[in-house]
Amino acid sequence: MSTVSTATPALEILSTALTALRPRMEAVSLAIHARPELKFTEFHARKLLTDWLAASGFTVRAPLGGLETAFAAEHAGSRPGPYVAVLAEYDALPGVGHGCGHNLIAAGAAAAAIAVVRALPDHPGTVAVLGTPGEEMGGAGKVRLAEAGVFDGVDAALMFHPGDRSLTARPGLAAAHLRVAFTGTSAHASISPWLGRSALAGAQLFLQAVDAMRQFVPPTVRLHGIVSDGGAAPNVVPAHAAVDLYVRDRTATSVEALVERVRNAADGAALATGTAAAVRETGPMYAERRNNTVLAERFGAAVRALGVEILPGDPDAPAGSSDIGNLSTLLPVIHPYIQIADPGTPSHSAAMREAAATPFAHDRTQIAATGLARVVAELLTRAELLPAARAAFAAQAEVRA
Repeated sequence: MSTVSTATPALEILSTALTALRPRMEAVSLAIHARPELKFTEFHARKLLTDWLAASGFTVRAPLGGLETAFAAEHAGSRPGPYVAVLAEYDALPGVGHGCGHNLIAAGAAAAAIAVVRALPDHPGTVAVLGTPGEEMGGAGKVRLAEAGVFDGVDAALMFHPGDRSLTARPGLAAAHLRVAFTGTSAHASISPWLGRSALAGAQLFLQAVDAMRQFVPPTVRLHGIVSDGGAAPNVVPAHAAVDLYVRDRTATSVEALVERVRNAADGAALATGTAAAVRETGPMYAERRNNTVLAERFGAAVRALGVEILPGDPDAPAGSSDIGNLSTLLPVIHPYIQIADPGTPSHSAAMREAAATPFAHDRTQIAATGLARVVAELLTRAELLPAARAAFAAQAEVRA
């Protein structure tokens, strides 16, 4: 990589650019929030984001990587340099809407990239926003895009996530997304139930086995599911039933071993109820998350300079899962959190959904976007930063090998 001579724009310049972008950023965020779209159906959100980015001088490609609602918006520099991507998520949760605040992630990502281009019109390298749909519900949009080669040549990928506290980094669990389907024999539930074999009984017994298993797994493990198919009528012995189950732990290796125990539990429940069980993964496994310490510290410094206290995060704290974990095994990635709601407000809740539409949430999104813009600008203009981030990435990979 050639030495970059362009000076990094002052944080105040980036902050001023984000202040000018605030009305559009908030309007886009609220429009996405008001029209929640589930994984891989986010056409409204994609159009809002790509229209804004195209009008701001970015070259847009959509669809992308075989996903209809994915996109790449790129602003090529005047000379060679790093390719830095800001990631946008914009899918919602069934029944909850934007209870994970993806409307803020998306609008903040676009605003951050546009601010960099405004502050550094003669920048080297490439500033990009990559629209990564389907993070929720095991959609694995980033995994699918990586498999399609979308992240080939990307030097670093940055995003932020809203939450109930501000953290430069947070652990992410590996997760398997399973469907356990039971097949039995239908019969009249009153006239001749003995002729039937209830698939629902198999599913119920399986869930009891999972509950029993929880006592004999490490405290880091999370096993949780729902009955996604329990039959169609009370007077018909169900011939089909299904449980959707997530299996999580700190590493993919541990999750794979747990999945085998889940398969055994399903087979046992099927044997006891005279049914048959089939276990399949409904999407790619999410890997554990590797937060790049070098870039996370730069984000934290920028946010603190803007008046928001942000903590380093506890590596042993409870965590969820995200497809950015898979991406973090391929290149330097950050996924910090910015507080938009009262401490203790649970994610994936109606309370977080309401918080994600408040002026306070957009104030904090503006600060997060400024922090992301600062890291992007430093990666483009400070020749030593990307090698340092790569060294930290390599060290993390060696530790986990």
